[in-house]
Amino acid sequence: MTPRELLGVADVPGGDPLRLFRRGRDFMIVLDRNELMSTRMNGSEIALGTMACDRLAGRPAPHLLIGGYGMGFTLRAVLERLDPAGRVTVAELVPGIIEWARGPMAELTAGCLDDSRVTLRMGDVGDAIRAGARQYDAILLDVDNGPDGLTRPANDGLYSARGLDE
Repeated sequence: MTPRELLGVADVPGGDPLRLFRRGRDFMIVLDRNELMSTRMNGSEIALGTMACDRLAGRPAPHLLIGGYGMGFTLRAVLERLDPAGRVTVAELVPGIIEWARGPMAELTAGCLDDSRVTLRMGDVGDAIRAGARQYDAILLDVDNGPDGLTRPANDGLYSARGLDE
């Protein structure tokens, strides 16, 4: 069995650190003992991007907000289907995630952060939503593994009725 190799640790504001592992050609982002995402299982992230773009089909120059970059699967799925005049803002709270995307996972991310349709906003997606004043055609949230603030308690508000209403 190929051992896991620790590639990096990233601080999460208000939460426990994330760790990036590689086992062979597979990458995993882990919180404590929970595997948050991996290159082996990414279907839900791809479906999130694909389904959002399908629902926006025909809308001229849509603007999407993606909350949480992760390993970039959602962003890449959106870029594959997005109108050339469309735009994507990616809100990422953890600078280390972007460092990993441009570092050890650069081959995987395939330069998607450098696409001219993409704006990277470092910070809390909740702040981006509140500052957006309804400028987004779709908001795609993939910041935790469910409707609870797993990576940090402050994320609980994203999934509440009040948070969704904002």
